Amino acid sequence: MKVVTAVQRAISTVSRVEIARWISPGLWLTLLAVAGFGAWPLVIGQASLRETLFTALLAIALASSLNIILGFTGYVSFGHVVFFGLGGYVGMLVLSKGAPLWVAMPLGGLAAGLLAYGLGAAILRLRGAYFTLATIGVNEAMRAFVNNFAPFGGATGISLKFTVYNDYGGAANALWLVYGLLLAVTLAAILLSYTVKTSKFGLGLMAIREDEDAAEVMGVVTPRAKTWAYVLSAIIPGIVGVIFFFKNGNIEPADAFRLQISIESIVMVMLGGQGTVIGAVLGAAGYQQLRSFLLTNPLVKDLQLAIAGGLLLLIVLFIPTGVVGLIRRKLPVLRKLLV
Repeated sequence: MKVVTAVQRAISTVSRVEIARWISPGLWLTLLAVAGFGAWPLVIGQASLRETLFTALLAIALASSLNIILGFTGYVSFGHVVFFGLGGYVGMLVLSKGAPLWVAMPLGGLAAGLLAYGLGAAILRLRGAYFTLATIGVNEAMRAFVNNFAPFGGATGISLKFTVYNDYGGAANALWLVYGLLLAVTLAAILLSYTVKTSKFGLGLMAIREDEDAAEVMGVVTPRAKTWAYVLSAIIPGIVGVIFFFKNGNIEPADAFRLQISIESIVMVMLGGQGTVIGAVLGAAGYQQLRSFLLTNPLVKDLQLAIAGGLLLLIVLFIPTGVVGLIRRKLPVLRKLLV
């Protein structure tokens, strides 16, 4: 009887923890805010606002996925765009062969995940600056490979025939379709980030971030944990890459593997607060506002990447915990909302 009672108490405790995990006000406020802003162009049917928010949602999805390996695990990757580019290429290849978009998207994510699994076994043995340099090398190697890979179109890439969009109600309807899909994927990326963070697996990743050797002593199988974190961080960019290049209608190596995308994603995560779910969202939204200002100002238009690098340096030196960390210190009452 005592054993049964103890088991019941244990189940009750676990149930309360799970309920508390999923009724987090910070999570649902973040999801509702992104869903609300993202759905507004769909409600009013304004194409110009749709294009502006498409870029913002793209940034949030990339930052939220990068946060899994950078924020939770502590591994700075300049090769995140590799998964975006590879997913885009695989998706465009199958789309050009007649496959529908809802088949191309998971295939792009799968290809990115498989690449991350293969790379993880090799480069995740490195730490610190060695890992970071290795990811830059991976990006350049992938761009050189694709540039000479005939099935991917070599240097000219892959272009879709305009008639492809007839299957989606025409080009105008296709633009609204891909926007809705990107909104759904962005919400999924935020939810995935939160799920990882609040899981036992996520606790292991954060232990690796603080002290990898100590994490191993405490029983975390660090090679496996890091590899799966890398895989999870790669799937979302792979899917997003398919959506982005389907919208553009063509893909080329220079556009698919731009190092600038990786640098900006790191800035977004660091700006908002690495290791926090809402931080990736705030950092991406804030950086996109800055980026819009830079692109429309002729005096600093060509200095965008230099300004991004300078901003990253300032964050590391003065607010290493990002905006979320700063708010937590100044306004502790908001801590529960800043997941």
